[in-house]
Amino acid sequence: MACHLVRRESLGPCGLLVGLGLAGLVLATGARAHEGHDHGAPATPQVTTLAPRAEAVSADFELVAVLRDGTLTLHLDRFADNAPVDGATIEMDTPEGSQAAKPVAPGTYVVPAPFAARPGAHDLAFTVTAGDTVDVLAGTLTVPAAAASSDTQTPAPAALAQFGGLPVGALAGLLIGFLAGALVMSRRRAGALLVLGTLGVTLAGAPQGARAADTPKPPVRDAAQRLPDGSVIVPKPSQRILGVRTIVTASASHVGVVELPGRVVPDANASGLVQTAVGGRIAPPLGGFWPLGARVAAGDILAYVHPPIGASDLKDLEQQGFELDQQIAIVKRRYERLSAIQNAVTRREVEETEIELKGLQTRRATLERVQREPEALRAPVAGVIATSDAVAGQMADPNTVVFRIIDPDRLWVEALGFSPDVGRSGASGRLPDGRSVTLAFLGAGMSDRSQTLPLQFSVTGGVEGLRPGQFLTVLAEAGAPRTGIAIPRTAVVRGANGQAIVYEHVSAERFVARDVRTEPLDAGRLLVVAGLPPDRRVVTEGAELIDQIR
Repeated sequence: MACHLVRRESLGPCGLLVGLGLAGLVLATGARAHEGHDHGAPATPQVTTLAPRAEAVSADFELVAVLRDGTLTLHLDRFADNAPVDGATIEMDTPEGSQAAKPVAPGTYVVPAPFAARPGAHDLAFTVTAGDTVDVLAGTLTVPAAAASSDTQTPAPAALAQFGGLPVGALAGLLIGFLAGALVMSRRRAGALLVLGTLGVTLAGAPQGARAADTPKPPVRDAAQRLPDGSVIVPKPSQRILGVRTIVTASASHVGVVELPGRVVPDANASGLVQTAVGGRIAPPLGGFWPLGARVAAGDILAYVHPPIGASDLKDLEQQGFELDQQIAIVKRRYERLSAIQNAVTRREVEETEIELKGLQTRRATLERVQREPEALRAPVAGVIATSDAVAGQMADPNTVVFRIIDPDRLWVEALGFSPDVGRSGASGRLPDGRSVTLAFLGAGMSDRSQTLPLQFSVTGGVEGLRPGQFLTVLAEAGAPRTGIAIPRTAVVRGANGQAIVYEHVSAERFVARDVRTEPLDAGRLLVVAGLPPDRRVVTEGAELIDQIR
């Protein structure tokens, strides 16, 4: 009976406790989701944005005005080649009057824009004076409205959402259950009810997530980026850094060319070999041997060769010397006697004796010089020392090549072709590093070399950095003329599939890739025969860097 009374009297408070527990559980669970969806991984924020800008284009100039912090930065380039225009005068007409731009860098100018504080479209006109060229460019600057700040609820931090791996709702249910047991066992029901009521009100009134302050927006930063359609946006400051240059394409007829393998050789009229005439021991001249790359003049002594003399040869030379000395002594005595009695002998006998004495003395001096004087190796032409095999004390055989001298400013190119007329009208050479040289036809050989004819060209331009023996590709004019668009080789890049691509400059800061078909034209240009219409701006410098933008 007592237990029954206890259960009956406790039913109401227990039901209340259960209801409060369920309410707390529901409230705690509701903090984890709302409006029928859950909080998944947040979307990647857009960190790269473009500041408000206006573009103005004419036949001579291209101008981009970028708004930042109430100031317009004007980037002025030439329309045809995209080169910055320095030293220009720019007057900007605005709804509030005319203002002059101030130069801050080559091709970059700034002008205050207080009118841009108002959202909306602002029509602008720019009067550009660069040298003798005066042009007026018009553009529209659109300033977007500032987004209204609003308080948004964000999910509670992870420390509040979980505690020891349990959700907040489960913890609240356990706490309410504990207090319910305490209520049943305690006689102080009023105090326990007060505690439960306070807990329920607290759970009901607590915010489901901490109010987070508005996250500050990232600063506006113009950055190059590739759009989903494949085009590339490159802001003007980035174009200046990448050195982007363009040309306006034009279709024309060009002479056909053929590619020939070639090799750089010295000019036969400006190169020479230094060889030993007799064998002997090599010795340096006064000051030492000339180093490689040293410039010498014709006739400079490069080395000496001391001929070796064997024991038998030395004895023969000594014997010849003794005989000459005896003859010289006899003739000298006779000359002295004849000179003393000139009145008793004829003048003819005196002169013949004098001539004989001088001849013997000359032979004796020559014999002495052969024993002691070395052979001097002299430079046959002026130029630089290309190769040197000189070592002090080295024994050289006759006709040994000790030095080779060339003139680096006078070089030839020898190519192999199939017709003696190839390249007569013009030719050029392309080196492996992309440099080009201008060639002039000299002549063609008559003897075949592996079913080809040797062709010789002189290097008339771009000789800097060339060296004999260097390989290159000779592009010689031959064949029928071809029609197409000539562009520099640097304008063509290879796509992921190997297709040749050029980038068209469609607007001030937008570039579009075009698939093209090309043929070799000369050392520095390609001929576009399909895929690119005329009168388009094509990137010639910086295309490789634009292609890397993602």
